[in-house]
This record gives sequence, structure tokens and C-alpha cells, in this order.
Amino acid sequence: MPKIRRLPRYAVAALALAVTVPGVAFAAAQTPDSPARAAAAAPAAAHAGVEGAMREALDALPKSDGRYTVAVADLDGGGAAVYGGGSGAYDTASIVKVDILAALLLHAQDRGEPLTAPQKKLAAAMIRHSDNGATEKLWKAVGETDGLNAANKRLGLKATQGDKDGHWGLTRTTAADQTLLLEAVLGDAHSPLTAQSRAYLRALMSTVEPDQRWGISAADDGKGPAAGPALKNGWLARSATGLWDVNSIGRVEHDGHTLLVAVLSDGQRTYKSGIDLVERAAETAVKAFVKAE
Repeated sequence: MPKIRRLPRYAVAALALAVTVPGVAFAAAQTPDSPARAAAAAPAAAHAGVEGAMREALDALPKSDGRYTVAVADLDGGGAAVYGGGSGAYDTASIVKVDILAALLLHAQDRGEPLTAPQKKLAAAMIRHSDNGATEKLWKAVGETDGLNAANKRLGLKATQGDKDGHWGLTRTTAADQTLLLEAVLGDAHSPLTAQSRAYLRALMSTVEPDQRWGISAADDGKGPAAGPALKNGWLARSATGLWDVNSIGRVEHDGHTLLVAVLSDGQRTYKSGIDLVERAAETAVKAFVKAE
């Protein structure tokens, strides 16, 4: 495993840029905890290049159905950028399973005990196979919405909120917040998760079943020291509209850089078109980001 340095907390929220969707315009929220406000405290010259390059590259893509947002953070160099940060929060769908396992591991650490054998079996099914039955059991084990929200405070997340009715897949989040989660899971000892907990979660994310290795993996050039990308994808057809949420989060290697990448989307006409969008956005954003760094 290559040495991974911690990304500065201000960097994961470097820019909020609206994604243009036919008939809809989104404005960046300017709150004390918003990405735009956090970026104002960072040196402008440190991020302007990657922000502008990523925006230009993504704006040049063909217009898609629905909306999407992308966050990229360099664990080695410390740079970061967010595209579409002003479009608001998105449903997590199954990417929340990484968050649920992080919460479970925090609970185990608090007790000074490892996960039990049954919990490990459920965790492996939840991450590697995206098993919803296993997720339901672990969701209850972490205390459902209240337990997840409490864990997220410890993990440093600012804009992720569990569903008030207790549906784990309808947890709401942002791409910038997902890079904070990824930093806690795939970063260094500054995380509240122990090295052992992080290694366990990374191992599961690195061994998801083959037909679920789409998404941010499209941005991995296959030349890094890590054994391929570590990722978790999420997809959900909304019953009210028939449209799809399609998301992907994880770590990739590209041109010698170790990058955290999150792509969230909703309003996609089909599962397949959502995957195509997520992969196209991830690959485009990462190439532009690395070239500008």
C-alpha cells in the first residue's frame, strides 16, 4: 500500500459550480459551511487552475439528462475541486453502505472490540455485493438515521443527512462530503478510524464483484502501485418518476496521483445511461484535474 498523506480539510470543498440542466438553474448556497465559503479561506492561486480546468472540461461534454456533480481530491498534492456543488444534495443510494460500515467500525472501536464474525460476513456482502438484506441488518446495528448522523459528525461530514423516515438509501449528501468520507476511510491516521479499520474497509472496496466495478474506475489508468481502484457504487430507480440515481465514489490512480473521486447523479433516464454519464464525468474530470495540477 503506497503512503497516503492527509488532504487538508479546506481543500475538499474548493469550488461550487452550477451544472446546467434543461429548464433548471441551480445557485450555489453561501452558508458558513458551504463549499464556496470554505474555499474563500484557501489560497486562491492554489486551486484556480484545477477548478477552471475541470469546469471547462466538464462543461464541454454533451448535455445529459438530469443533473450531476463531481468532486476530485488529490491525496498526494492536496489540491481539490468540486463541479456542480451548487446544485444541492443528492440521494446516496448504495454508496451510503461505505458510511454505514464506517459507523459500525467506530462503534466497535468504542467498545474496544473487533467486529463479530456475523458482522464481518454481513459487511462483506454489503460492500462487495451491495446486498440490501445485509445492509438492513447493519443499518439497525448502527442505530439507523440517528446513529449514522452521529457517526458522520465524528467523520467530519458537514452536508450528509440521514433520511428522517429511516430509509438508508435516501440519505442525502454532496460530492464534497463524500470526499471527506473517503478521506476518513482511505486517508491516514488523522481519521477517527484506526489503521486496522481503514485497511479492512479498503480491502472490501478493492474487491467488489466484477459487474459492480463500473463508475469512477473509468478514471484509473492501471499504472499506480495500488491493486486497482477501491470503490462503491449506488443506483436507485425512484418510484415517483421512474428516473434513476446513479453514483460512484472511491480512490483511483492516474498519472502518478492518488485521487479521491465522487460522482453523484439523479434524473437519469436509465441505469445504463446513468453509468455512462458517471464514467464519462469521472474520466473527464480526473484527466483535466491532473493535467492542470
